[in-house]
This record gives sequence, structure tokens and C-alpha cells, in this order.
Amino acid sequence: MQMPSVSFVSLGCPKNLVDSEKMLGLLAEAGCPIVSDDSGVGEVVIVNTCGFLSASREEAVDVLREIAVHKRNGDVKRIVAAGCLVQRDGQGLLKDVPEIDALVGVNNRRDIVRAVRAAAEAAASDAPPSEGSRLFLGSYHDASWTDANKSDRARLRLTPAHYAYLRMSEGCNQKCTFCTIPSIRGPMHCKGVDEIMAEARELIDDGAVEINLIGQDTTSYGQDIGYDAGLSGLLKTLNTLDGVHWIRLMYAYPSDFTDEMIDAIADNERIAKYIDIPLQHISDRVLKSMHRRVTRKETEVLLEKLRDRIPGVSIRTTFISGFPGETDADHDELHEFIRDFGFDMLGVFPYSNEPGTPAHNMKTHLPPELIEERVEELMLAQQEVAFERAELRIGTKFDVLIDDYGDEGTYPARHEGQAPDVDSIVYVEGGEFDPGDIVKVRCTGTDEYDLVARPADGKLPVIQ
Repeated sequence: MQMPSVSFVSLGCPKNLVDSEKMLGLLAEAGCPIVSDDSGVGEVVIVNTCGFLSASREEAVDVLREIAVHKRNGDVKRIVAAGCLVQRDGQGLLKDVPEIDALVGVNNRRDIVRAVRAAAEAAASDAPPSEGSRLFLGSYHDASWTDANKSDRARLRLTPAHYAYLRMSEGCNQKCTFCTIPSIRGPMHCKGVDEIMAEARELIDDGAVEINLIGQDTTSYGQDIGYDAGLSGLLKTLNTLDGVHWIRLMYAYPSDFTDEMIDAIADNERIAKYIDIPLQHISDRVLKSMHRRVTRKETEVLLEKLRDRIPGVSIRTTFISGFPGETDADHDELHEFIRDFGFDMLGVFPYSNEPGTPAHNMKTHLPPELIEERVEELMLAQQEVAFERAELRIGTKFDVLIDDYGDEGTYPARHEGQAPDVDSIVYVEGGEFDPGDIVKVRCTGTDEYDLVARPADGKLPVIQ
């Protein structure tokens, strides 16, 4: 039987993106022609959904409903929904979009080929699909969660060739009261060091000069597999790889950040001097209510260590504004902290009331209008900080990674302190470059959050 052509829509975070890339790899190996955005719509459309927040759920349902219109018009034969929202809502998603033909949960991604094949068989026979051919829903990390299923090798990547995401672990043990991740992705399960190294080598061979380490909680790496060296040991091992320029740490949990981890980032040249460390709040009262297992004092001590012991480090964080019971004093404390510390990059999320979380049952939820006001105030405070820090870069030299082809001689790029998609960028003017080139530049100005620069010493080789 000829496999149908497939279009793929990937929603959500980089962790979801890795799942999308793996499913695309499995489909390509099975002989499915993959249809790109530029060449029309496939016979089967797969949507890898995000279900982390209510807003992401609404986005996923809207996308599925748009595709359902194409199905009713005869342009699409089958719709497959996959990912976090499927894991969270199960068959409930069919009530919102009855045109969906198959559901594939996050722990059943290897069943994506079966789901597409079943859709093709049903289309060929004009028979209604059976439940067994349309539901691929398993409990998280069941007996099928083997080393082979943990592997993200043989992906069909959706990122540009020069950078990639490497997932170190799946699930989370932290139990923050606002978070749905444990109920969707389950408890923490780490990949072994050998598997991570094999994936990293494959990504480098595929052209990646920047690897971004991801997981729900990267600082707890190794705890469930008895790897005593933990994140620091993994970073030291990754630093031995040839052909990669930056290895970037994302999603670091503050309560488990050790001195050994700080030293590993400081002492190993391929480890980017960049840390993404979501803090969520600074008020002790709110942190306790969030079950973050860290105090303001402990947070401040850690942040000072990071700045003192990692020269030139860039620190990114995120906060949640409007958590149930957050008082004016709590908000003012966070506002002052943002102004005083001077984060290099910062995002603020409005609290999202997610059913199934402990915070959902708290009695002191704030009005949405007040939450939005607080978010705006915090982001304006960070804007002042970011503009000031950008001005300090003028006249300095640093390496950048060219991210795309130039437009009228201006190339989008990023320095070591800028992660893809979430941070500001550098506009490089002058010269001719290709995506993936490492270039030494001198900063000549700013454009709000972004920097403007010109080549200083030409293109640089990747460290070998």
C-alpha cells in the first residue's frame, strides 16, 4: 500500500518541536512523502499540539478547526492530532473537533506511522476507522518507555541546519502548583550520557554548530538513572565534542543548581556562558505557594555566584505575574527586583488557571484585568533594563552566529547570550555570510532590544 502524503504542523515549545522532528523522521523512513508549506497540503495533516496553558489549547483547537474546513472541502483526507493536548484531553478533543481521525499521545509518538497508515487503509476501503486504528493513548512512561523510545536520533529537523535542540530528559518531579507538565509528561526520565552524546554527534554531522540542551528541569539531570556526576559531568563530557561552537543550557531549575554546575559552565569553552533559569517569582510567600522549594535569599545567592564565577554570563529568566493570592506588596517586590538585578533577558507570563493543578483550587484568584496591568508594569521595567544593557554593548567586540541570509546586506545573527526564537538578535551590516557562519563583530548601535554590528575580523572557524 502506498503511504499518503503528509503535512505537519508543530505547535508549542522546543521540547514539542523535538517530538515533531522525531515523528517526521519516522514517517519519512516509512515512505510518507512530506509536503512543505510551499507545495500545498498533504492527504493527511498532522498537528502536534501544545496543552501546557489554556492559550496554547485554544491555539491548537483553532488550528485543527481550520484544517477541518479543508477536510470538509475535500482538500484533506485525514486529520491526526498528536502531542500534549491529546495526552491531556484524550478523546475529549474529539468533542471540539469531531473531524479528527486519530489521536496520538506524547508517549505514543512511535505510533504516528500506524495512525497515518490506518487512515490510508480506511480511505481506501471507505470503511469507518475502528477505535484501535484511531486511538493511540498510553499512560506516561509505561513499559514502552525503553531506551529506544527515549532516543531522538534520526530526526527530520525543522530548525535551520546550524542549530538544534537536544532533549536530555522527559517529565518533571518538581510538582510546582501551577504546572500541568507532570500530569502530561509524567515524572522525570533522563537519557543516558551515551545516548545524549550519540545524538549530539548526529546533530553536529547534520550541520549544527549550536546545540541547545532542553528538558523540563535540566539541573536535576541524572537523578533517576543513578548518574552521580549529574549535569556538571554531562557538560564536561559534551565539551569534548568536536565541531560544535556553543552548547547552551536551557530550563535550569534554581533549587538544584550546584557549585559544580557553575564551575562546569565557567571552565569549559564550548559551554555557552548563558543560563536560562526560570525563577517564576521572588516573594517568599508566593514562592512557597508555588512550591518552588527556594527562597528569595537562596535565589539571590545563586544569581550572585553565577555572575561572579562565570565571566560575561548572560542570565535569562521568566516570571509569573498574578499568581493566586499575590498581593500588591508581592508584585512591588518583584517589580523592584527586576529593576535592581538587571537580567539580560526576561519574560513575564500572566498566571493561567489550569484545571487539574493545585493552584486551580486556590481561592484567591486575581481578576484578569489586574494581572494584565501587572504584566505590563513588569515588562516595562525590564524594557528599561534591556535598553540600558544593550547600550553597554556599543563599541565591544564579540562573536555572532549568522542565522539567515541577508536582506539588503543586513544579516540576522545572535551572540553567545542570545538563544534562538526567545531572545533579541544582532543585525550584522556589511560583508557576505551564510547561515551557520561564526563572525567576529563590533557593536555599532542598538535598535531597541536588538544590537547593530559590523564585521570586525572576518569569519571565524569552529573550534576543533
